[in-house]
Order: sequence, then structure tokens, then C-alpha cells
Amino acid sequence: MPTIEVNGKNYETDNEGYLINFNDWDLDFAKFVAKKEELELTDNHWEILNFLRMYYQYHQTPPNIRELTQAVSEEIGEEKGKSPYLYDLFPEGPAQQGSKIAGLPQLFVDPNEYTVI
Repeated sequence: MPTIEVNGKNYETDNEGYLINFNDWDLDFAKFVAKKEELELTDNHWEILNFLRMYYQYHQTPPNIRELTQAVSEEIGEEKGKSPYLYDLFPEGPAQQGSKIAGLPQLFVDPNEYTVI
């Protein structure tokens, strides 16, 4: 497995840079990944990142975009749960990019769950 070293600490990641162990996450990791993603984290980013971490702790899975918008709307507020707001914060995808910075494992979608019509 690949590792990322930040301030002398090693973080084990998958091949796409998602943290393997949720509990290894810290602010240094988040800031490092955000910088690589060319994002400057604001209070609005941190609000969503902390929400993503709480969501994962409760559900034991990262949210997809639909689940994220719905959950943020219910818990934080309707305006912040709208896709345009979330995409302004995380242009590469609020669920994917946000989860990566928040230290969540990568969401895998099982293609067998979907039927092609």
C-alpha cells in the first residue's frame, strides 16, 4: 500500500490517496490532501468535512452525492445541502473529494447493484 508522509507521520492510503484507516486521520493529513487537491480550506469546508466524518462514524460507509445532499440538508441546513454549494467547496465532487480530505475510505459502487435498462 502507498503511504503519505506528513510532518514525520506516515499515513497508509489506497492507490488513489484515500486513507485506509479512518482513525489515522488528523488535521495535518486533511491540510496536505487539500493542498494537493488545490483547495484552501475555509470554515465552510471544515463544516462539511466534520459532517462527513460524523456521517461515516454513524453509517460506516461514505455517502454518495445524493445521500450527502440529503443528510447535509437535514442536519446543517437546506442551503448548504444543495449541490451547487457543495460543488463550490469541492469542485471534483463533494462526496469523493470531500471524503478523501476527511479521511474516509473510497466509496465503491458494486456494478451488480444496478440494472441496465
